[in-house]
Amino acid sequence: MNKIEFAVREDFVELCQLLKLTGLANSGGQGQLMVADGMVRVDGKREQRKRAKIRPGQVVECFDARIVITGPEPL
Repeated sequence: MNKIEFAVREDFVELCQLLKLTGLANSGGQGQLMVADGMVRVDGKREQRKRAKIRPGQVVECFDARIVITGPEPL
């Protein structure tokens, strides 16, 4: 499984945008379709909310990728 580390800039990132920003989806709309089709898991459970707020410490899995969410980079 391919591991991706993603540092959020704010308190959270919306799931469909996370898929777009990590390159797993070509657009936010495609990310929404992937969630609707049951292709995305958050912390091991299938996520149905397209705009779920993903926060540091959570793990998102889609296809062969595992996205580990970290906090904002220190200044």
